[in-house]
Parts: sequence; C-alpha cells; structure tokens
Amino acid sequence: MKSLAVFSKGTSVKSNPSQDSSTTFSVMVAKEVADHIRSWRFIVLLALIALTFLGALFVSMNNIRNAVSNVQDTDNMFLYLKLLTSTDGTMPPFHVFLNFLGPLLGIALGFDAINSEQNNGTLIRLMAQPVYRDNLILAKFVSALILVGSLFITLALLMIGGGLCITGVWVEPAEVLRIFTFVLVNVIYVGFWLSLSILFSIIFKQTATSALASIAVWLFFTIFYQILVNLFIGAFIPNQGMLTQTDVVRYNEIVLNILRLAPSQLFSDATTTLLMPSVRSLGPLTMEQMAGAIPTPLPFKESLMVVWPQLSGLIASTFLCFACSYYLFMRREIRS
Repeated sequence: MKSLAVFSKGTSVKSNPSQDSSTTFSVMVAKEVADHIRSWRFIVLLALIALTFLGALFVSMNNIRNAVSNVQDTDNMFLYLKLLTSTDGTMPPFHVFLNFLGPLLGIALGFDAINSEQNNGTLIRLMAQPVYRDNLILAKFVSALILVGSLFITLALLMIGGGLCITGVWVEPAEVLRIFTFVLVNVIYVGFWLSLSILFSIIFKQTATSALASIAVWLFFTIFYQILVNLFIGAFIPNQGMLTQTDVVRYNEIVLNILRLAPSQLFSDATTTLLMPSVRSLGPLTMEQMAGAIPTPLPFKESLMVVWPQLSGLIASTFLCFACSYYLFMRREIRS
C-alpha cells in the first residue's frame, strides 16, 4: 500500500498511460513478492520443500553408484537425471514428492489472494489508487509464479552444483534441457493450483472456505479420483479373462485417458518421461508395436513430443482457471 501511495501523490501527469500502467504493475508485483517472502506460511512451505529436496538428494547420492552401474538400465548414462529419480526405497524420489507438495504450495499462495483483501478493507482502498483493476489480479498471479519459479530454479542449480562438487562428472547439455524443462513443468503444475485457489478466493468470501474448497479438489484428484474411475470402469467392463489382447489394450487406454483428466496424472506422466529418457510411450504397447524397437534413450525433442499433450493439458487448465478468475473479479462488487 505504501508503494502505491507514491503514485497518487505524484506532481506531474504521465504522458504515456501504458508506461504508467506497466510501472504501477511492476510496483504491485514487487509488493506482492515482498508480502509472500515475509509471510510465515511461505517460509514453512519453503523449509518443507527444501528439506524434502535435501533428503531425496542425499538418498539418491548414496544410491547413485548402484544406479549408474546397472547395465540393464538404459538411463544409467544420465547421472544428473538419476539424482532426481533414483532411490533406495527409504523415501520416494523428489519428483514424486513434488506431485504431493506442489499443490500445497500453489494453494497456500492463492487461497486468500482476494477475499482477505476485501475482508480487511484494503481492497477498496487499493482500488482508490490510480491502478487498473486487472493489474491487481495479474500481480497476484505473476508474483506467486515468480517465487515458485525462483524456488525451483534454485533447487535445480543446487542439485547440479552439488553433483559437480561430489562426483566431478560434467553435466551433459541434454540433461540440462531435461532438468530445466522439468522445472518449467513444476511451475505450470503449481500455477494450475494457484489459479484454482485464486478462483475460489474470488467465489467465496471467507478465506477458510476457499482454502477448504481448494484442498477438497486436491484430495479428490489425488486420492479418490483413481478409485472412482476404477470402480466405474470395472462396472461396465466384463471379466478381463474373457478379453482378447486387443480388448485389454483398448480397455487400458480408456482408463488412462480418463485418469489424465486429473492434473496430478498429467504431471506424473510429463515428469517421468522427461527425467527417464528410456520411456518411449505413456500408453500400453502391443507386441507388434514393440517388435524391432531398440532399447535406447529417446532424444530430448522426441521425449518432449511424447509429453506435449500432457503439457498442453496443464497449460490449458491453468489458463482456464485464471480466465474464470479474471472474468469474475472484473465483474465483482468490491464496495462494502
């Protein structure tokens, strides 16, 4: 609020409204970033993700010799990808943890983005400043994404730097591309839950209600969605012992396509393919399709083409939730 008040006390009139709007927007983004950094919930989540990353990295470092020496594993040449995927069974890999912690990070950054401002009476005072209304919701979204992107980029650089110091093995360009594409997928995945929580903060007036609604959606897709899909499909599919191989493949494709309506499944498919170059397909393969296939890692471009539908689904879902938030907020009555 103090930063925005400076613009209301200006002594000269800006001759370029677009430049004035961009300057105000950058000030609002900086204010939101500072508010998030000083908040205890972000500090707690940051500590939780950092500890999870260090724990998973420690386990993978202890298991890296066995993972690289396994000649049957076609991914054993990608040392730095193994740091993100290998484990000795004591704890899951880091990308599996992010499937669970990423939604919590997005929800925590956005569940009270709008309704807390209105309940505290700061929203109407903020709109009294010379700012556009759409700049406010854009600043809420962009500032959180900046924090999330900075967090994951820092963790990726720490992982690469730690691997260089401990192993002394030079990182390959293909590994760098896969790691930073993995970071981008994480930001998009957290951005979906962020936009969904912002949407609920606009729909519901109480912050507790918007938080519970966001967590309910997350729990539904994480725990109950797969159970309901299996029960629903099992009620309409006959006994699998009576099906041919073609029918079984078609049945599995139907189940996978329905499961991919869940953001967590899209994230899991995308990260698994990017971090494991030996993954050549995300669906069931018949013996005819596997005939003649050479068990070698896929190039980065081909792995990206395999997961492009999943990335498109995550991006489309994020933009859809944010577009709904934008529409509802622009039509919202903010006066008491």
